Amino acid sequence: MAYIPPHKRHSKDSESERPSLIPERLAPLPHKQHMNLKLPSKRKYDKSGDIVYADNAIFKWFIVGNFDADQDNHLEPISVESFEQRMGMKPLVLVNNHPPKGNDEEGESTTSSTLSESVAVNVWPDLLTSFEVVRNKMESKELDEGKPSMVARFGNILFHGTPSVRSESVLRKDHVDETTLRRMKRTFYTNTSYSYMENIISGVVPKIGVDLVEEKNIYHIKLSDRTQPGSALICKCRINDIDKKLELYKASFLLKIHQISELKMSASILDLVELNPIRHMVIDISCIDKNLDLRLALYTKRIISAFQDDEMHSIRNIVNSAILDPEVKGGLRWPLGKACSEDRYSVIGVWHTIAKKYKSPSLSLKARHVDRFDFKVAIGESTFEVNLKLRRIVSHLQEVKIERDSICDVFKDNLRMIWDHFLCGRD
Repeated sequence: MAYIPPHKRHSKDSESERPSLIPERLAPLPHKQHMNLKLPSKRKYDKSGDIVYADNAIFKWFIVGNFDADQDNHLEPISVESFEQRMGMKPLVLVNNHPPKGNDEEGESTTSSTLSESVAVNVWPDLLTSFEVVRNKMESKELDEGKPSMVARFGNILFHGTPSVRSESVLRKDHVDETTLRRMKRTFYTNTSYSYMENIISGVVPKIGVDLVEEKNIYHIKLSDRTQPGSALICKCRINDIDKKLELYKASFLLKIHQISELKMSASILDLVELNPIRHMVIDISCIDKNLDLRLALYTKRIISAFQDDEMHSIRNIVNSAILDPEVKGGLRWPLGKACSEDRYSVIGVWHTIAKKYKSPSLSLKARHVDRFDFKVAIGESTFEVNLKLRRIVSHLQEVKIERDSICDVFKDNLRMIWDHFLCGRD
């Protein structure tokens, strides 16, 4: 094979986080609405290793709203401290200075209904395809004890530069075109604001018929494992009511696909041990006429048995050595030398989560405040996050006898509810 100079070699790590956009056939869209799509990602996990994608995962990106109506769609910088510390640049968000406004409540309602229904129509075929793959794997026992979930997340799609598209050059333009957006990297950032989360709890919860079922105060400890390079272990801990110390009650493995089958386990020690969720479908939607963007994701989670006794002893030593400290990022610190155990496990991240969970037969809503700290890069962050699980959709899709058209109608109703109550209109 001929020698290729390093500067001319193509590396996967230098590519965009998402594959190139390629036009696809769409259902008819309303006037002044624009969408562009991406083909499925072929990666099995992202660069962090924390997120695993199924072999045939579908990944698409939509732009919804008044994108082609005028030349006033552009990218603006947004302040995200943790992103700037990691990437050395400010991320950008897609905005329109003159979003359409309904002349009255009826006009706004019609616009909302039209946009949400068109999104539902275009997402529906991919949801059916992805769920059929999940169903087949469950029936073949590939996903033994697997639990499918569909979740809606709210936040901002952050655009950032690549070697071919520098952020500075895009900011100098009054209008950003579709071709430029395709060439930029994107990250879905789930932080909202305290006022948004409080509005969801006080205003939206009563309207959508969900009831408070649980309040949690949890500490997560992320451990690296020297015997499983590239993997990680998330220890979920709570404060013991008696001695007010941290106690371990659940763990989740963050493993690469090939490591899952190699994992050796024995009798159960913890309540549950889970593998990291596997994503089968991810739809990101840039809602240009709203203050927030939307992500729809279908994933499965597997429950397995627990650790061997010697592994459990090492992990508990680290947890028991943790000191609760509200003055530090993440809420936990360790005495010198106690953040690792027996040359195997080491603390690489912590986060403190205060969450409220609401439920109904059709929905599950979680609102949480998260205080994180990443030991590897010494970066902390505090976020307010809201996500909504579409329980009824998943339940209906698992039923073979239910007509697909009736399930699609439920999906449309869910999207309309999300549009009306969870996505804020621009001022």
